[in-house]
Amino acid sequence: MAMKQTSTTKISATSEDEAPALSQANFDRAGFRIGKQKVSRSEWQTAVRARVAKQRISIMLDAPIIARYKAIAGERGYQTLINDTLRRAVEGEQFVQDMRNAIREELAEYKVSKRRDNSPREKSPR
Repeated sequence: MAMKQTSTTKISATSEDEAPALSQANFDRAGFRIGKQKVSRSEWQTAVRARVAKQRISIMLDAPIIARYKAIAGERGYQTLINDTLRRAVEGEQFVQDMRNAIREELAEYKVSKRRDNSPREKSPR
């Protein structure tokens, strides 16, 4: 199935050297938008935070922990790496709890079936 062409604008590939230089005046003319609507900086920041679903906090961490994450993260950002680590830990906790619940259910069924198997049976006449 052919894809519908949505734009007829041709963009030529340019290197960073061919891109126009941006001045402070370019940035001063820039505005914030949500969709096509012009908004204030604070409205834009609120919309971005809501979409990203992150919350700014202040936390005290051991200096060696921060140094280690900065060394591992490189250009990516150490705070993002810490966030990813915490997310995996929380998801792992949920996995562990789900597994524990499943094992408990299986053990409960096993115990019930063992009780039935071990219950005294009527002796059959010989």
